[in-house]
Amino acid sequence: MDVLLLAVPTVTVLPVQTLCCGACVFSLTVNKRCDCAEGSFLLPKPQNAVTIAVSSRALFRMDEEQRIYMEQGVEEYVRYQLQHENEPFSPGPAFPFVKALEAVNKQLRDLYPDSEDIFDIVLVTNNHAQVGVRLINSINHYDLFIERFCMTGGNSPICYLKAYHTNLYLSADAEKVREAIDQGIAAATIFSPSRDVAVSQSQLRVAFDGDAVLFSDESERIVKAHGLDRFFEHEKAHENKPLAQGPLKGFLEALGRLQKKFYSKGLRLECPIRTYLVTARSAASSGARALKTLRSWGLETDEALFLAGAPKGPLLEKIRPHIYFDDQMFHVAGAQEMGTVAAHVPYGVAQTPRRTAPATQAPAAQ
Repeated sequence: MDVLLLAVPTVTVLPVQTLCCGACVFSLTVNKRCDCAEGSFLLPKPQNAVTIAVSSRALFRMDEEQRIYMEQGVEEYVRYQLQHENEPFSPGPAFPFVKALEAVNKQLRDLYPDSEDIFDIVLVTNNHAQVGVRLINSINHYDLFIERFCMTGGNSPICYLKAYHTNLYLSADAEKVREAIDQGIAAATIFSPSRDVAVSQSQLRVAFDGDAVLFSDESERIVKAHGLDRFFEHEKAHENKPLAQGPLKGFLEALGRLQKKFYSKGLRLECPIRTYLVTARSAASSGARALKTLRSWGLETDEALFLAGAPKGPLLEKIRPHIYFDDQMFHVAGAQEMGTVAAHVPYGVAQTPRRTAPATQAPAAQ
């Protein structure tokens, strides 16, 4: 893991460098104070923002740095980072997603100049501040608008996610993601696709599996315990009973809230956010309950694809989402093969026993 326990040198290239609440926080704007006892500078979260926390290894590719750390140790890792401080990291799997979030923010600000209903992106990592200069240089190089850093110097950053009012946490570290899920935070382990596929520059596209992602794993448990026939009977009998919510229901709800900002301006067809339900359920035998559950929550997806057990990868290749969430590594691997950035949600009965990462990319430290 890429943690450094070293003294922080004086860095003059940063607008602000402070310690806040025990975590190293970098703010790219000034004169915005937090309420903590230390009184450090920290831009407060916009009241109605949708906060997306991403780890450094989700946002950027740091494979070479990780290899050096694992093979040569901390000292060589530090030396390498300092020597390459002015070389930006290459984009990682979450990079297109973050760029799409910022494109939506631009349109929201154009329509609602004084509104705080936007995406708020926070970089959360267990890296030490020594690496922070290169991270900030990389963010500036790509013109990303990330105002908040939380760098915990080797400690787990998960305890800070609730303080940031996180709506979604993306990391390359599967253990950290499980820790976040256990604390009730929407989270997923993100993986790079096996090949590059162009995604929309003007519309954020987010695709979700249903069971154990948007919904609870109630129905999956019946499949595993009693088989498909019993599952179909159960879904028919409970068609009008909403499923319990899953770990990412709140994130879909947050996306829907921002979509309505565009709908209210008559821009439903031109909305820069589009959501998809991509489920192995069949429409005839078990689809109604899924749709009625969303309706009971006051939610919807723009498109619903019921695949009746067919592979999801080919459909995702056509959708080209910026990110696809699924609870089963089998589907994550299938999405990767077709060029989709996929994220594993470690929740529900499919995690017992725990699944391993696909061979194309093992989860890395943050």
